[in-house]
Amino acid sequence: MSVFPLTRFIYGTTRLGDAQIPFEDRVLVARRAADLGLSFHTSHQYGEALAVIRAALDRDRTRVPKFVFKIGWSSVEEIRGQIELQLRALELDSMDVGQLCLGGPIAEEIAEPGRAMRGLMALREQGLVRAFVLECWPWSPDAYLRGVRNGTARQLVDAFIFYLNPLQRFVTNELWDALDEAGFPIVAMRTVCGGRRPSTGYLQPRWDAVEPILHASDARSWPEFCVRYALGLPQVVATVGASARIGRVEEFHSLSLQPRPLEPAIVAAIHDLHRRWSDEHDRHAEPWSM
Repeated sequence: MSVFPLTRFIYGTTRLGDAQIPFEDRVLVARRAADLGLSFHTSHQYGEALAVIRAALDRDRTRVPKFVFKIGWSSVEEIRGQIELQLRALELDSMDVGQLCLGGPIAEEIAEPGRAMRGLMALREQGLVRAFVLECWPWSPDAYLRGVRNGTARQLVDAFIFYLNPLQRFVTNELWDALDEAGFPIVAMRTVCGGRRPSTGYLQPRWDAVEPILHASDARSWPEFCVRYALGLPQVVATVGASARIGRVEEFHSLSLQPRPLEPAIVAAIHDLHRRWSDEHDRHAEPWSM
């Protein structure tokens, strides 16, 4: 099993769900992303995103992208239902990649495989979904760490997927180190963390800490800095970024083609901040509070 080939930049479709943007404008963005050959990351939770993508695909079914779909939550039956719902919405036969967003007892089976794990594997064996990646947050269960350490996570998933950019690293220090030691592939979500210079919340002081590192690097822009950071990490196979502008999608695509890693000292400075933020804040955060 393999999540690859996914493109190094994966087009995130959250903005395609925004009904305040004219529908046709969103279709054109989706069509351009598909014509560039980009993989897509999407979900039926993203407003009108699936309807927009369906309209874009129907204009040229000869160029259908690879998809990563969010699926969950607490039972195999529920996950199967979400797979079938989203495939029908886009008139596809199978999912390239399912992003497992697990809750309840099923999440614990990442470390100790049981009936639910066998059910998920059966979905893959039936061809309904070709591969799984596992969504992770700072408050994800300890079972994820145990599953990486004891090797059982690899029985089900090809990669972990979580927010990873200069301002966010949404796994604990222990899980980050275990993923690194195991050589576990990572899909980095939220390429530019929503854009430059957040003015409120926990991200604002993080920007203040990272801005001097940005200026000390040879990156010419925040998007370049972020793409080169994520794709310069050996275990990161792709970065997922969202936009409702064709120009920004084209920029992300161009930056991802032959990204030059940031200087080792720049990466080390970012990772020092990540470690401190993880211990001081992220691991103690209430679920969905950040």
